[in-house]
Amino acid sequence: MSEEKYNGYDTTIVYDYKEYPDVNSGRCDNCGNAQFKSSVKDFIYIRECRKCGMKKSI
Repeated sequence: MSEEKYNGYDTTIVYDYKEYPDVNSGRCDNCGNAQFKSSVKDFIYIRECRKCGMKKSI
């Protein structure tokens, strides 16, 4: 298995998009992946990266 390069974001917490906007629009700040899975909980939209699991509330 090859070593993945990540930018050191903590994937156990949910980042707020207002405080941490995307560095590259539509891409994960941690690994650069463009595929996400999304969910809604208590009227909050959560976007999770399919590759590294980084979450942002949009």
